[in-house]
Amino acid sequence: MTKILLTGFEPFLDYKINPTMQIVENLNGTLMDGYEIVGRTLSVDFQQSAQQLKQYITEIQPAIILSLGLAGGRFKITPERIAINVKDGEPDNNGYTPVDESIAAGGEDAYLTNLPIRRMVERLNKEGYPAEISNTAGTYLCNNIMYEGLVYAKQHKGILAGFIHIPASFELAIQHGKIPGWNMQDLLMGIKLCLEETIREANH
Repeated sequence: MTKILLTGFEPFLDYKINPTMQIVENLNGTLMDGYEIVGRTLSVDFQQSAQQLKQYITEIQPAIILSLGLAGGRFKITPERIAINVKDGEPDNNGYTPVDESIAAGGEDAYLTNLPIRRMVERLNKEGYPAEISNTAGTYLCNNIMYEGLVYAKQHKGILAGFIHIPASFELAIQHGKIPGWNMQDLLMGIKLCLEETIREANH
């Protein structure tokens, strides 16, 4: 059966839970329109997470790579348009703090996703879920993983890859105290709709 690699992240910084991890665990093993979703949680570690992603890709041989990240503070589901070849920002969970580093030495400056992000956003909005395309995935782990997934997609014809940022869950928002939150079921349904649009694109 054709596989979808769906990744999320473990908790990080001052976010004690990560809804992407919960979504990935919930959807792992799910069948959708002839595709099997294989859910995996990545470490919040610049070196380890990139290696984990590559290892999962090798093991699973997915036709679609969709990575999820928490954007604490965003109000909408935001599929990302572009990944840039930069690591910079807050410390990862092992205290590593890159400054103006390249993800891939000599690699492309940036890659555009080949996921149907416009259709995802239109579908989400039509179904009542606030969404918009984001033009920056930042320079932290989310951008890092998006870039690595797109490198693979560029090297392997027919592979779709990209990244979606989601808002916090209610549980996390209450715990954190300073960020907006969504109902967990709505976050889950939003990602399912994005997966449906991606599968439609893959089957064309």
